Amino acid sequence: MKDVKKDCRIALIQAEPVLFRKEACVQKALELIEEAAEHGAELIVFPELFIPGYPIGMNFGFSMGKRTEEGRQDWKKYYDASVVAGGPEFERLSQAAVKIGAYISIGFSERDAVNGTLYNSNVIFEPDGAYKVHRKLKPTGTERVVYGDGDRGFFPVTETPWGPMGSLICWESYMPLARVALYQKGITIYISPNTNDNPEWQATIQHIAIEGKCYFVNADMLVRRESYPSDLNEQEAIDRQPEIVCRGGSCIIDPFGHYVTEPVWDEEAVIYADLDMDLPAACRMEHDPVGHYSRPDVLELIVHE
Repeated sequence: MKDVKKDCRIALIQAEPVLFRKEACVQKALELIEEAAEHGAELIVFPELFIPGYPIGMNFGFSMGKRTEEGRQDWKKYYDASVVAGGPEFERLSQAAVKIGAYISIGFSERDAVNGTLYNSNVIFEPDGAYKVHRKLKPTGTERVVYGDGDRGFFPVTETPWGPMGSLICWESYMPLARVALYQKGITIYISPNTNDNPEWQATIQHIAIEGKCYFVNADMLVRRESYPSDLNEQEAIDRQPEIVCRGGSCIIDPFGHYVTEPVWDEEAVIYADLDMDLPAACRMEHDPVGHYSRPDVLELIVHE
């Protein structure tokens, strides 16, 4: 491992998106970025699909072998609110990264610039305005009727002063070989934008931090039932949701599996922490998952990038 900067000031954003409204989501993100910068943040992390929000509980009129016209209309609203990588929304976020000199990770519904497919994507902007996009490899459950399988940008890694940094989106972290693909790139910071407030998820992220000997940044989302637009056709499904549809649970785990910050539930929050970047190397003394604690002569991962 190369020498790294010894500390990282991170701002982990647990915030509610303005569902189906990309301009409002971008504006909210920019305001939160400014707030985090005022607190000295060098790395700012947002949840999965922050732009234009994760439509939890909706099915867009899909059933086995059937679709509805009303569902198609709702899907088109979500499509229109999705973002083309490199478009004007990206330009505003890129300029914000340059302005404050920080790294910014944010989830978004990506509208392909050529075809009509949406992707569940995450982008990491660098302080010079450059960016890398990761498309979720395998949408989970009925996400598959909204988003396509990631077809490029499988495991992009951003080089930072604190070492390589990468992301896997939500249940991608349940794909063991996908995790190893990031470990093989030497990541010290593992970003997980997600919409997962299940209690067992907390055990998962502690395990991954220990396994990968990296910081695990659990960027979760708050969603309230009242926040869904009133003009959607699928009101019956929305009305069946609890008052708080996604409770959050954002937190940061260190390479020993300990909480740097405890999970935050049922409220918006900007979570600040100073990460000791000596830990990812120091704790590999007894366990390096892709180094001395591996057997490449017996086990080999081949990644088609």
